[in-house]
Amino acid sequence: MDLDPDLSALRALGGFFALRTLPGTADGTGARRLPALADGYAAAAAQTGSDPLALRVATVAGRLRTGEPRVAASLAQQGLAARLWSAALGCAVLYGRVPDLDPRLLRWDARAAVPDDLWLAELRPLPGDAATLAGTVLHGHLEPLAAALRARYGVAPGLLWGNAGSALAATARELSRWARAHGRGDVAARTRTLTGDLFAHPLLSATGTRTGTAFRRRSCCLYYRVPGGGLCGDCCLTAAPRSSPRSSPGAASG
Repeated sequence: MDLDPDLSALRALGGFFALRTLPGTADGTGARRLPALADGYAAAAAQTGSDPLALRVATVAGRLRTGEPRVAASLAQQGLAARLWSAALGCAVLYGRVPDLDPRLLRWDARAAVPDDLWLAELRPLPGDAATLAGTVLHGHLEPLAAALRARYGVAPGLLWGNAGSALAATARELSRWARAHGRGDVAARTRTLTGDLFAHPLLSATGTRTGTAFRRRSCCLYYRVPGGGLCGDCCLTAAPRSSPRSSPGAASG
């Protein structure tokens, strides 16, 4: 099935999967004036001062009431990774195609909540295979995003890739649940195959252990450090530390 201009099939999966597209005639819309994700990655990596990624981290910090920028950066990255996986994998299993999610095509409102945070400026269909998904999400977004967050906030690489694996596993679980509820064995099968192929990628293969749709990661996203937070269901920890020093790249939380 070809991608339709509004990616309308994603709406049935829930708001987190939805991806807004910009009408070709709406050159003056507010969304078209938003920065592209590529701008956020480049500005944050260069540490040029105020930029969309810093704004997103500050927004997450405010919503979660945390004064630790590193914690907010981790959770902001995990949320964006989940959005990207949801849109890409959702399209792959429902359409058999994925839109080109080049960071230069995705407009980003760093203050907005789902699904108004991301807008796709142009629909360019790509094959819906695992290699394309890896190129689109892992290499197109999560690698430059990780580099930017390491440069600006000192977040450990293992933590960020653990977030990416956790976000992918959660996306696959939601797609599997939807498929079962709607009698879509074909969607469930495609989800299993694509997810398995993606977790075989070197960037994700060491992020955790999978058993069916369950996932146990080898790192911690630091959510337990948020006021009122705790451990996520896939955390490597069995109990939140009473106090924890800043993690290093070789630490368990990294």
